Amino acid sequence: MPKEIARRVLDLEARAILDLIPRLDETFDRAVETLRSCEGRVVVTGMGKSGLIGAKIAATLSSTGTPSLFLHPAEAVHGDIGMVVPGDVVLAISQSGETEELVRLLELLKRLAVPLISLTGNLRSTLARHSHIALDVRVESEASPIGLVPTASTTAALAMGDALAMALLERRGFTLQDFARYHPGGNLGKQVVTVGHLMHAGASLPVVRSGSPMRDAIRAMSEKRLGMTCVVDADGVLAGVITDGDLRRVLGRGENILSMTVDGAMSREPVTIGRDELAAAALNLLEARKITSLVVLDAARRVEGVLHIHDLWRTQLF
Repeated sequence: MPKEIARRVLDLEARAILDLIPRLDETFDRAVETLRSCEGRVVVTGMGKSGLIGAKIAATLSSTGTPSLFLHPAEAVHGDIGMVVPGDVVLAISQSGETEELVRLLELLKRLAVPLISLTGNLRSTLARHSHIALDVRVESEASPIGLVPTASTTAALAMGDALAMALLERRGFTLQDFARYHPGGNLGKQVVTVGHLMHAGASLPVVRSGSPMRDAIRAMSEKRLGMTCVVDADGVLAGVITDGDLRRVLGRGENILSMTVDGAMSREPVTIGRDELAAAALNLLEARKITSLVVLDAARRVEGVLHIHDLWRTQLF
C-alpha cells in the first residue's frame, strides 16, 4: 500500500512538470529577458510552502550569477518592503494567485515601479492581472490523498524556477569557471577548483632567463623543489622547461652540464595549461602525458605559474 501511494504521488508530480512544457512560449522568453536586464536584485517572494520554494529559487539564481534574495511577504508589509529598491525585479509565487499577503504587496510594488513576474496556477487571479509577466504553473490536482497539501503545485513551481534559472544562465553565458567562483566550498567546490587556485606562482615559481648558465637552473630547481624550472625570454614568454629528466639525459650523453646554458638542455615544447582550467582537467592531462608538472600560461604565453601533481594530491581533491 505505501508503495502504491508513492507511485501515484511520483506519477502526478512528474506529470505536473511535463504539463509545463507546452506552456513555454514568448511569455517565458520575456520573463528571462526581464531577469537578465535586471540592474538590481531578483527579489523572490511567496507564502508558506510557496515561500520555501521561493527561497530555493533565490538561492539557485544567486549561485548562477543573478543576485537574488528572498522576501517574506508577511514581513514585507511590516517594513521589509524596504529591501526592494528601484532596479530590482520581483518574482512572486502563488498557486491560487489570491494569497492575501501577496495581494497586499501589489500596491506597494506598483509604487516602487519594479517589474513583477509571477508563477501562478490561475492566470485570471489578482496576482496574475497585476503582474507584468505571469507564468502558468497550474496543476490538475495535488498529489496528496486529501487533495489539499501543496505537492504537485510546489513541484511545478520549483521546476519552472529552475527552468528560468538555467535559461538565464545560458543567456548570460555563465561558464564553469564562473560557477567555480561561486562555489569554493563543499563537494561542489572540489569539483570546480581551478588550476589558478592551486598553482605555484610569485616567489614560489621556479624560473630562469634564456641564456642563463645551467647552475642558475639547478639552483632554481633545488630552491623551489618542484623538480623543474621554467625558461623564459625577456618578456616572460615561455621558451622551454628543464626537468630532472632533462638533466639526466644531458649527463647520459657525457656532456659537461656546468659549461652549458639552459638553452642547450631545456625541452622546448613543454605541456601547458591555462589558469582557468579545472584541476580535474589538469590531473587528466598529467596522467595522460605521464608527467608531474604543467606550466600555466596566459593568452600571450607568459608564464603565470606551475602546477605539480602533488598539489592535487595534497588538497585531497581526487
